[in-house]
Amino acid sequence: MLNVPAKHNEKLRALVEAINADDELAQLYRSANINAVDRAGINDHGEVHVQIVANAALRLLRLLVDAGIQPSVITDHGLVADDAEVLVVLASCLHDIGIAVHRDDHERYSLILAYSKARQLLGQIYPEPALTALVCDTLHAIIAHDADQRCLTLEAGVVKVADALDMTQGRSRIPFEAGSVTIHSVSAQAVSSVSIERGDERPVRVVIKLSNSAGIFQVDELLKRKLSNSTLAPYVEVVASVEGEEERNLIGVYRL
Repeated sequence: MLNVPAKHNEKLRALVEAINADDELAQLYRSANINAVDRAGINDHGEVHVQIVANAALRLLRLLVDAGIQPSVITDHGLVADDAEVLVVLASCLHDIGIAVHRDDHERYSLILAYSKARQLLGQIYPEPALTALVCDTLHAIIAHDADQRCLTLEAGVVKVADALDMTQGRSRIPFEAGSVTIHSVSAQAVSSVSIERGDERPVRVVIKLSNSAGIFQVDELLKRKLSNSTLAPYVEVVASVEGEEERNLIGVYRL
């Protein structure tokens, strides 16, 4: 069940209720995880990931709006901040459903599945032309969560960075074979916590606590890459540090 702090936003509350009542979407999450975890042997891409990304995206967006940064739905479509919240939560919920088809190029398969689903879910809340405007920007946020795809909206950057922040204790978005000892798997185990805070010099500060310096690979390989190719780069500072005086031992003996 999706659970995000809707606060004053009745449109967001209605969207969450519709998502939680959608049996087709629930099966898409299950099918995506079967392909990801059971068949491909990589990490979770189902409901837990959706919950983490949706909450991170909402937190990022609200901090940006509080700092006076306008979402693209306001500047381009004449909508309001509540609508931007709906967009980033919906895109977070649909960005990986293409893995139900295949992990490779899943962003494009997500587009195929997400178009009708986005119209169905938003059609209960919005009339035209706002409906089609929001569907288009939702699809843009989905395709742009690919690290190499350029973001054209603030909301797309929010979803892209939120996706990368699901990296705590082995939940890295970098696919790795379960149980293998690689820099991907070891570094993924080294991230103790990720928090999104109000920044001092920039509107947002992401604080990452590591149990081992190997976790820097996660920050540099995925988060830095996604952040630098997003619309959030000028607004987010990242602070990563190793906790304690001694680093956690992540592997015993490594043999080739």
